[in-house]
Amino acid sequence: MDGLKCLIATLLIAFLAASGMQGPAGGTETVDLELVLAVDVSLSMDDDEQRLQRDGYVAAFRDPSILNAIKSGAHGRIAVTYVEWAGSRLQSVVVPWQVIETSEDAHAFAEALAGKPIGRALMTSISEAVLSSSRLFAASPARGLRRVIDVSGDGPNNTGPPVELARDRVVASGIVINGLAIDLGRSGGLYSYFDLPDLDRYYEDCVVGGAGAFVLPVRDKREFAAAIRQKLLLEIAGLAPRRASSLWRTQYVKGTGKYDCLIGEKLWQQYQRDRGGDWP
Repeated sequence: MDGLKCLIATLLIAFLAASGMQGPAGGTETVDLELVLAVDVSLSMDDDEQRLQRDGYVAAFRDPSILNAIKSGAHGRIAVTYVEWAGSRLQSVVVPWQVIETSEDAHAFAEALAGKPIGRALMTSISEAVLSSSRLFAASPARGLRRVIDVSGDGPNNTGPPVELARDRVVASGIVINGLAIDLGRSGGLYSYFDLPDLDRYYEDCVVGGAGAFVLPVRDKREFAAAIRQKLLLEIAGLAPRRASSLWRTQYVKGTGKYDCLIGEKLWQQYQRDRGGDWP
């Protein structure tokens, strides 16, 4: 009987090898985390803000604390890719999947990111960003114990599918969505029309989801680097900030009830009515 079991096991291994079957993430190497960094490059963010955001991610992967967090995991390595998004037609992989295990790996990722131009485009489709990001896991070179999409943005969804539906679909597949709500505020101009004074609440109710999902807000340009580093440290460790004492969630307690997750679409429709359908 034992001989028969060994024969069956051998034949099964041979079949899997011949068929090229791999783990659920598409890779054969196991990592603690597969992470998609999905970064907003819509025109509502000015050049200075875009540069601060990019430099914040570059600095984070050069920071020894990030590598220490990676090395502290069960397998001591993660897989990460960096994506830029805006409207429904822009979801672009800037740095493809890379396994980060050593200081050299982390610095290579930072250098690759630093050397790429920053894209820009109209509109804000968080829904398309998370849906397209979820499909990237199939091309990952590794299998992650956890899969996370980290989506940053400075405004609500205003085009593409409803963001709640996209969020629920992605979370149902076992992927966690975290958020970085860029809530700098604007003193005037076109894009101030679409500002939400409590963008982190919108992200909390409409964008993030899954076990341990969280939102960190950025309310000052000087906070970019620290917020990005903090967010990555939490994601790598599989933790979330404590709501009661977190410095990053000071406005979450404002208001009651659920946010209107179609507020971005409604603001866009109102804008078109006010401007007669014109878009500069």
